Order: sequence, then structure tokens, then C-alpha cells
Amino acid sequence: MTKKIEVDFELCEANGVCMGILPEVFELDDEDFLHVLSDEVTPENEAKVREAVRQCPRQAISIRE
Repeated sequence: MTKKIEVDFELCEANGVCMGILPEVFELDDEDFLHVLSDEVTPENEAKVREAVRQCPRQAISIRE
């Protein structure tokens, strides 16, 4: 079963903490709107995705299994 990154955009304040941890997955545009470039959690990025989930100030990021 594939794990996916989910962002609750109602909670997200686009602080950019996640982008600092994993810029190949999270990106802030010029208007400070967060984009998820790839929502798949892979064995290669899972530790950093979990770190982004843990460090999100608004707890807006989760992993759907």
C-alpha cells in the first residue's frame, strides 16, 4: 500500500518549515502558498517526511497510509 502526504490547507500557514526539511517535496510559491511537488512517501524520503510532519508548527501535514 502506498503512503501519501496530505496537507490540510485550512491549517497551513505556509511557514516553510517543511520546505526547509524536504525542498524536493514541499515548495512555497511567490505568494507564500504551499505546493506538494510529490505526494508519495517512499523509503528514500520517509524519514524526512516524518520529520516535516513532526515539525509543522500548525500540524497541517500528515501521512495517509
